[in-house]
Amino acid sequence: MLGLKPVAEENAEGKVAQVYGRLHDLLGPEPLPEGFLLMGNVEPFLGDFYMNFKKFVWSPGKIDENSKAAIALAVAVHAHSKYWVEFYTQRCRDLGWGEQQLAELVAISTTNYMYNTFFKFRKISGTDRFDGMPVGLRAHTFSSTSLEVPLIELVNIAISDLNACEPCVQGHISKANEVGVSHEMMLEAVQCASTVYAGCQFTSAVA
Repeated sequence: MLGLKPVAEENAEGKVAQVYGRLHDLLGPEPLPEGFLLMGNVEPFLGDFYMNFKKFVWSPGKIDENSKAAIALAVAVHAHSKYWVEFYTQRCRDLGWGEQQLAELVAISTTNYMYNTFFKFRKISGTDRFDGMPVGLRAHTFSSTSLEVPLIELVNIAISDLNACEPCVQGHISKANEVGVSHEMMLEAVQCASTVYAGCQFTSAVA
């Protein structure tokens, strides 16, 4: 941890102050979350993050705001980032998510760890001896919550990608195709996840 201090809004100058202003245009008049203020220590990163955040995380595109908020929260939980878990939890609540839905989202996201770990083992074991053996792991969470299947698969693709599970990513892409998720939507889900994860990693490293 570098132990950097947030760059307070009243102390921001030049391009940092400009980006802070643009963030207020996006988020509203309330004080900016500390995660953004920590990025103020490195203006180019703050600028990059703002542009990617605005396009791929905050604003609707190929996928809607609710789905982006869900993916963002799942990634923040994956990264164990307290700043961004709180931020994206509030974002989900502001968009109408209930507490049960939030709990289900986290459960779906973390269920990926079971399957990602198993299938990565098969992939990297260097032998085909395990291919015919049953998975043996329950994963009813993927199909037994109130969340819609297309959103579940977008979350699964994002988290499986972060966990570097090639077979799982491929499997969830196939499932997403079956339920009508376009490749453009899948790509935007990964762009959303990529942006959120970069922000989580930066704030965790410098705070």
